[in-house]
This record gives sequence, C-alpha cells and structure tokens, in this order.
Amino acid sequence: MTLVDLLSAVLYHGYEANEGWTGFPNEGTYIIFGVVLLPIYVMLIAWFAGTPRDTKTGLLGVTYLVSIATSMWVSMLIMTVLIGIIFYGQAPSLF
Repeated sequence: MTLVDLLSAVLYHGYEANEGWTGFPNEGTYIIFGVVLLPIYVMLIAWFAGTPRDTKTGLLGVTYLVSIATSMWVSMLIMTVLIGIIFYGQAPSLF
C-alpha cells in the first residue's frame, strides 16, 4: 500500500467521486422550477401585464432577480467543486 492509497483511505473512507451524469435534469429540478418558483413567475408577469404598467421598474426588478440567481448558482458551483476536491479527491464530472 502506497502513501497515496493510505491517505486516500484515511481521508475519503472508501468513498469515490460520483460517476456518470451530475445532477441537473432530475425530479428536484422540475419541482423547483415548476412549483416553488411559480409565485416568481406570476410576479414577473404582473410587472409587465398588470396596471399601472412601469416597464423601467419591471426591467430593474428582472435585472435584480437575474443577478441574485446568477450569483447563487455560481457560488454553489464553486462550493460543489471545492467539496468534490476536498472530500472526494477530484472535481465532480459533468458527464
């Protein structure tokens, strides 16, 4: 047993990184985007289809929502890669 194998056994306890397709299109994705985010969809439609209509404010709200969602997705991607490297010895595979 080499030093790398010994350290791998101690640090990772026999768990390997996942194989195959990593995560996006599964049941949880459909629940989040179809059910949980339904009030957000209604709010966005109301900003542009409701009365009184203020397109400038609606676009400002959309910009805020997109920037917040993007920052959360990017930070979670970075955390996922870091967790994969620290706890499983390699970054998660996409395919």
